[in-house]
Amino acid sequence: MVTKHGFLALAPQYTTTSELLSTSAHRRGMDVEVLPAHGGAGAAMGRRGGHYYGGPAFAARVVDALEVALLEPSDDWLATLPYEYTGRRIAMATLAEARCLSRPAFVKPPSDKSFPAAVYAGGGCLPTGPELSLDVPVQISDVVTWAAEFRLYLLDGEVRTGSQYATFGRLDAERLDGHRYEDAVLEFADDLLATCGGGLPSAVVVDIGLLATPEHGAADQWAVVEANMAWFSNSYAADPDRALDVVLRSAGPRTQMAERDRRFCHIEDAHLAG
Repeated sequence: MVTKHGFLALAPQYTTTSELLSTSAHRRGMDVEVLPAHGGAGAAMGRRGGHYYGGPAFAARVVDALEVALLEPSDDWLATLPYEYTGRRIAMATLAEARCLSRPAFVKPPSDKSFPAAVYAGGGCLPTGPELSLDVPVQISDVVTWAAEFRLYLLDGEVRTGSQYATFGRLDAERLDGHRYEDAVLEFADDLLATCGGGLPSAVVVDIGLLATPEHGAADQWAVVEANMAWFSNSYAADPDRALDVVLRSAGPRTQMAERDRRFCHIEDAHLAG
């Protein structure tokens, strides 16, 4: 039976985040349905009020049956930010163009996982293979070192919750609440959202970080790491109840999608196009 709160559909692959979100959903009276690995949406087929959490490959097989709208930040959002918010040069290119790089760079496919996001010594070191189209878009950025990285869950232009997730590239999860950088993180996020928040979906995850600088005593420099889909993000030490608020909006019923979010929904669907 569908509750008035709807239900949360989970991809079959277990993660700690899916468990945390499931527990939070149960607390607020939502049904939780773990979808079958095979057979589409299974018992969730035809149910109204569905929301989704899980990977994009599995989502592509079930979102039409669930009638869910997946909100995704634009591939080029990071590359369009002013330098003061990135702290490094970032450009969009094709994989073919990236193969011509003659310097080390951080290269990643902005939305899919067609090859690993990593620092490559040059274009000749990028992965090859028949499954990789030379026309696939990639993001190229200068190589930097992050002293600390934080994941922020954003809803309607405000930070709902957050977590440190790494220090100097190593996993290091810690709650944002009470963190020694909490005020600095929120100040940077508020400034970023006031200036560039209009280019993001209403529900999204943005990672920001503190750049490590070689100069002794240099002022802290905060920058955006990247933006991600909330419905496919590890919550680390963020408050799961507040994270769930963002996830539900980021992958919820198509009939409830706000007009401003339509450009962030990548569903080729006549119902949405009309």
